[in-house]
Amino acid sequence: MELQANVTALAYLVAAVLFILALRGLSSPETSRAGNTMGMVGMAIAVATTVLSPEIESYTWILVAVVAGGAIGLIIASRIAMTAMPQLVAAFHSLVGLAAVLVAGAAYSHPASFGLLGSAGDIYVASRVEMSLGAMIGAITFSGSIIAFTKLQGLVSGRPITFVGQHWLNALLGLLALALVVYFCFDQSPWVFWSLVALAFVLGFLLIIPIGGADMPVVVSMLNSYSGWAAAGIGFTLHNNALIVTGALVGSSGAILSYIMCKAMNRSFFSVILGGFGGDSSAAAAGGEVDDRPVKQGSADDAAFIMKNAGSVIIVPGYGMAVAQAQHALREMGDELKKAGVKVSYAIHPVAGRMPGHMNVLLAEANVSYDEVFELEDINSEFSQADVAFVIGANDVTNPAAKTDPASPIFGMPILDVERAKTVLFVKRGMAAGYAGVQNELFFNDNTMMLFGDAKKMVESILRAID
Repeated sequence: MELQANVTALAYLVAAVLFILALRGLSSPETSRAGNTMGMVGMAIAVATTVLSPEIESYTWILVAVVAGGAIGLIIASRIAMTAMPQLVAAFHSLVGLAAVLVAGAAYSHPASFGLLGSAGDIYVASRVEMSLGAMIGAITFSGSIIAFTKLQGLVSGRPITFVGQHWLNALLGLLALALVVYFCFDQSPWVFWSLVALAFVLGFLLIIPIGGADMPVVVSMLNSYSGWAAAGIGFTLHNNALIVTGALVGSSGAILSYIMCKAMNRSFFSVILGGFGGDSSAAAAGGEVDDRPVKQGSADDAAFIMKNAGSVIIVPGYGMAVAQAQHALREMGDELKKAGVKVSYAIHPVAGRMPGHMNVLLAEANVSYDEVFELEDINSEFSQADVAFVIGANDVTNPAAKTDPASPIFGMPILDVERAKTVLFVKRGMAAGYAGVQNELFFNDNTMMLFGDAKKMVESILRAID
């Protein structure tokens, strides 16, 4: 038995090291593939070690769950489009949260089956704290992720949904949830535990609905952090070191990423945690109306002529590029421009797309050289020297209203200064506002030429014209 325990501890340690190396690898596009591989190997070791534990008496339901879950995962992975990856991530976060709630509920109902000290109705205080915190964070993660999924999927509006006194209500519910955690340490009645779970479900819903679509990547990162802390809390309940380490890594890395993104967007980190920083809903709704002011409209031939005769072109990809799957055609266009002696660069905004790194992944998929891809802080000063800024589906992250309109829900968010380029070519299907529901003033600038149409078809037409 002692040998078995030592082998288990060693296997979990190896898995933990691989998880840390995986996070290190995922910090850069060049090493992300190796990072993914190490993460998968680490998870395989952790799962195999847990399943082979001598404490397991029957594998029937484990095999059923593995087969069912594996089949569902395989089907989803084979069919999911890259554009739907953000909502898939949000959906997966919800499952992690729900799993934490279910495990906590099972441990509360049958403590002996989970090796907890005490008996049903008299569980030791330390275990009550662990399971109540895990259940609370898991419930918040579940309902919050469901709302994020519906916003990302377009089932509900991406605009902030706010009401008077919302922050005070969130704060009150948060304090009440913590009070129930404390009270659960003294009274183990079922109504206390399940009231805490129900309250946490409501709180998760209220925390996410006021956050606007332009800030959704931060939400995805934040929910990732929540799911990690939920897993860590349940890991303590189950006395499972692998779950504790994995949850802590996910929770801390997600929190750090959320903080970095908030800092890059000039947002308050605590505002994200407390729920809602997208401005007021009336401003967003007003901004969502289609503007009938005239714009300068061009063709693929016009764009090809302008870019082929330019000295430098900065390409700004956004979610519209992802929807049209235009990244491969965009890379071919960039290659042709480079053959013509044009300097080509790619500018990435921290929240371009619907999750952190969304545009980086798409460009890497199209084999765009990492040396040509720059983050906002590294390339923003270059727009004033650029002959052309080619914006393909990036709306909110290029909107000057973030700098000029205090009433805008995106005010204060740093943007890519594309309007400073000599010419701005903006590829878009129509004049509709961006995901945050705000009209882009850039459309009406004298140096902006609108290229209306499907992003992929437009880039392919430009490519033919360049050739």
